[in-house]
Amino acid sequence: MPEKNNTHLSREITQLKKEKNAVILGHYYQIPEIQDISDFLGDSLALSQKANETDADVIVFCGVHFMAETAKILSPEKRVFIPDPEAGCSLADGCKAADFKPFKEAHPNHTVISYINCSAEIKAMSDIICTSSNAVQIVNSLPREEKIIFAPDKNLGAYISSVTGRDMLLWDATCEVHDILSVERVLHLKEKHPDAKIIAHPECKGQILAMADFIGSTTALLNFSKNDNAKEFIVATETGIIHQMKLENPNKDFYVVPSDESCACNDCPYMKLNTMEKVHRCLKDEYYEIIMEPELIKKAAKPIRRMLDLSKSLVK
Repeated sequence: MPEKNNTHLSREITQLKKEKNAVILGHYYQIPEIQDISDFLGDSLALSQKANETDADVIVFCGVHFMAETAKILSPEKRVFIPDPEAGCSLADGCKAADFKPFKEAHPNHTVISYINCSAEIKAMSDIICTSSNAVQIVNSLPREEKIIFAPDKNLGAYISSVTGRDMLLWDATCEVHDILSVERVLHLKEKHPDAKIIAHPECKGQILAMADFIGSTTALLNFSKNDNAKEFIVATETGIIHQMKLENPNKDFYVVPSDESCACNDCPYMKLNTMEKVHRCLKDEYYEIIMEPELIKKAAKPIRRMLDLSKSLVK
């Protein structure tokens, strides 16, 4: 039996959303078709916050596992699903609770700041969670004499350290999608497009960040591409964001820094596991649900709430 095309799937997904009182959250790194059917599109924390504000009974998180966990942590009364249970994350996988626990214990009197791209277990072992958008502000909010462990992304941690001047103890893990990008490929694109501005996610290596005209979260990169006068951009992050950049800037050109020489792309293999067919099955058959122990939810929520409270006080 042939697979249904995306138009038919989209219609059926829309109907299932009504029947189940569901919302679909789509991360910027999802395939364009999923981005287009999502009720909310954005970075992971913002999506979880949006879902929490709705009266939906069901959340389908089109992203990776730690993102769906975060949605469950912020909305424990809702049922949360992920279209593909194998949609993991190299960064989260690089910081296992069994390894992090003795590391933390070996460095007492340190405040643990963990990037939101980590498992619920690591969140539960943290004092404060941060995002790529607010990490600098969160670190700067702490007394300069305070000792800090930053986990799990060493590239993001090194960037924050360079901006804040703080000597932080960094966990040794990276996002394979950003860490693989090379200076040589950025230079090659810059030679071909000398007028293009280089914009980069802070999960990239320091050598690439040093070349960037702008550094920021995925949302910040999108906003910069809209508000800046440049007509060409070299984009050092995952390919999925290019869809929104082109939609919002039809008269501008975008060149993603490729992960290798085989294609002009830099796809996260985990993000791209989600498909329209899997989103449909997820809603129809209620597969795969995120199940977490109430105590873990409570412990993991505490550092997220502290981040949100800090962020509010910093805005005032």
